[in-house]
Amino acid sequence: MGYRYHTPTGRLSMFRRLLRQIAVIAVAMGATSGQAFAQHTHDHSDSATTASASSHSMDAMDMSAASNDWRIAAMASHMAYSSSRPLTAADSVRSAKIVNDLRQAIAKYQDVKVAEADGYKMFAPQIKNQPQYHFTKGWNAIRNQFGFDAARPTSLLYKKDAQGQFHLVGAMYTASKRTSEDELNDRVPLSVARWHRHVNWCVPARNAKDRWYETSNGRPIFGPLGVATKEECQAVNGRFIPQAFGWMVHVNTFAGNDLKSIWHDDHMDHADTMLGEPKRPD
Repeated sequence: MGYRYHTPTGRLSMFRRLLRQIAVIAVAMGATSGQAFAQHTHDHSDSATTASASSHSMDAMDMSAASNDWRIAAMASHMAYSSSRPLTAADSVRSAKIVNDLRQAIAKYQDVKVAEADGYKMFAPQIKNQPQYHFTKGWNAIRNQFGFDAARPTSLLYKKDAQGQFHLVGAMYTASKRTSEDELNDRVPLSVARWHRHVNWCVPARNAKDRWYETSNGRPIFGPLGVATKEECQAVNGRFIPQAFGWMVHVNTFAGNDLKSIWHDDHMDHADTMLGEPKRPD
């Protein structure tokens, strides 16, 4: 990507503060989201880059649970995706090599204790019964702002079985919000993967964390299910953030050898850490 990497202490401290902020958001969303999202599908052929025109159109979703319709629509208004590109043989070969390198690099983390010993920490541990758990390594996240290494994911993805045991299912790569689509394509071909961004967030004013739990007509005001325009955010005395965090892409590393399954964007399938049974702060 042409960047030279430096390791200032200030950047590391900033990243740690960001992780704490993310945890607060996850707790708030777990408290306000209530029931789990209905399962729905995602059409990877759509090339739109914004949520309103993305592959998460209402026609492409399973709307069988009417009570969850608003959550699906709200989530879609806060998601944006990289555009799709025509698949080439070279892209297939390159993406398969990325998966192979990643599998070899993270195979040792089948035991979650090994991952923790190597610096991976559970994201938002206060959210119980997450459909998918992210274990994030802060140092990798910082390095991935400036370059890409298939063997260096920002997060490991685990699922927990009925006995409470963690099972490694994949990983997540991240990139700076300033990364262009051409640079994303250099990392992972956009013909096989859809990078996503969290956009149009309204958050409480600084030093007003208690407002995360505010609702209107039973729906959250803030965060990834809250209001989605600058005008609405200003009306509730919030802070509007056009894009929260950087680019992200999930890799279902052990989902067989079909590239479409491996690079399927499951973010909207279960809203990740925004579900579960959080402990509300006193």
